[in-house]
Amino acid sequence: MADAAPADSRGGRGGFGRGRGTRGRGGRGRGGRGRGRRDDGEAAWVPVTKLGRLVRDGKIKSIEQVYLFSLPVKEYQIIDIFLPKLKDEVMKITPVQKQTRAGQRTRFKAFVAIGDSDGHVGLGVKCAKEVATAIRGAIILAKLSVIPVRRGYWFSKLGAPHTVPAKVTGKCGSVICRLVPAPRGTGLVAAPTPKKILSLAGIIDCYTTSRGSTKTLGNFVKATFIAISNTYSFLTPDLWAETAFTQDPFQEFSDYLVKAEKKNKN
Repeated sequence: MADAAPADSRGGRGGFGRGRGTRGRGGRGRGGRGRGRRDDGEAAWVPVTKLGRLVRDGKIKSIEQVYLFSLPVKEYQIIDIFLPKLKDEVMKITPVQKQTRAGQRTRFKAFVAIGDSDGHVGLGVKCAKEVATAIRGAIILAKLSVIPVRRGYWFSKLGAPHTVPAKVTGKCGSVICRLVPAPRGTGLVAAPTPKKILSLAGIIDCYTTSRGSTKTLGNFVKATFIAISNTYSFLTPDLWAETAFTQDPFQEFSDYLVKAEKKNKN
């Protein structure tokens, strides 16, 4: 048997094996043309809005200018440029079903909170067929909904702001969430759900109260987010000073935007 012919390279069973040599599926590894391959499209961001062009070219220096003139943010890359230290927290992933003629269609709904623990927080909700797709979409929507958080003091104005400036309330569905200023060193006296939102917003000390069906986590998160957004919805004496208005960025850089638009057409 020592002089027996060597086995066929195509399978080991006379050419009828399962392996098909170099033509098999094994050649499609991760380094080849697999579906998981991603080009560096995020690095080559091409803005499609006026605000995106101004941000990419350095005409708008901070996100406070965007908030000052209430400019709509339609591209999440704008937030990535201004707030590179954002952290995301997946609050909940729940399956939702829809009855169709073919049966039940199940999708996944993701709630994602995002913040830099320094006065900016956002909340995104996305539904998709796959969990990873839902989380990715919720992160993008959370970046587009980032809002500024106004912080204040409980009694003496010593050190950095550490709590909410006044009692604020948010409501979503049957859930009511109320934020109450607390002395320095108190910490976050809150349930796990609002505690995550408040810590991402940069609030260190706060009392909270809640009413309603708080086990509905989606409404609980939204009520807390609405309460935080209400911190900038009222005027206090320290904001009574006369404001020196400036031109809107779209008006200030209108000539630049026209030149950029003509250049892109050519």
